[in-house]
Amino acid sequence: MQQIRPEDLIIIDIETASVSPSFDNLSDEWKELWGDKVKYSLPEGIDAAGFYPQRAGVMAEFAKIICISMAYFNKEQNLRMRVKSFYGHDEKKILEAFVSTINKIESHNSKWCFAGHNIKEFDIPFICRRLLINHLPIPSYLDFQNKKPWDTNIVDTFQYWRFGDYKNYTSLRLLAAAIGIPSPKDDIDGSMVGELYWTGTAAERATSLKRIAVYCQKDVITTGNIFLRFKNLPVVPNDDIDIVEVNMIE
Repeated sequence: MQQIRPEDLIIIDIETASVSPSFDNLSDEWKELWGDKVKYSLPEGIDAAGFYPQRAGVMAEFAKIICISMAYFNKEQNLRMRVKSFYGHDEKKILEAFVSTINKIESHNSKWCFAGHNIKEFDIPFICRRLLINHLPIPSYLDFQNKKPWDTNIVDTFQYWRFGDYKNYTSLRLLAAAIGIPSPKDDIDGSMVGELYWTGTAAERATSLKRIAVYCQKDVITTGNIFLRFKNLPVVPNDDIDIVEVNMIE
């Protein structure tokens, strides 16, 4: 990590929600498929239907991406952070907008790499699976299968914090608190995203999507500052963070 410049990072985070608002809305075939998927991991006293709202949103076969936030550093007189989100109901358009943006960045900087918290085990594989499901090509910079660890362009703060201890799991919020990074309190947390996404009228759901995007943006900002702490650099103050206002993708 010490050899990586902040300006070469693209920090990402995704938010996901189940493709169906409830288990009852699934077809008979997909109810059976869900049951097969979770039959060995059901908590005591909970059946497959009851487990659906708890876990469907993080399983790529049963969920979709509703927001991708990204941030990168600009070096001017001091280090600044620029943040942007792609969010909406149309997952294919979100993925296309995200890949198009990364392609533009790559055309100007061949040394860039992805950064995030637990993106190696969750965000990147999830994006690749959903690209495939949406009949979209997987760009070479996302296809890490059969690559050696040192050949992948990923900086994962979750993996770095393990320091080789693979029994250890540390959430982004806990890591931020442990190393003294202000983690902005929000009116929602990750466990609420799915319910928020599916609840209310069309107008209420649009408002909720914006809230989800803001929550996602705060996570990439926190992750960016954690990276700086790993390098023993000052964090970026709020006044030096530029958030690009983007309308919901229709």
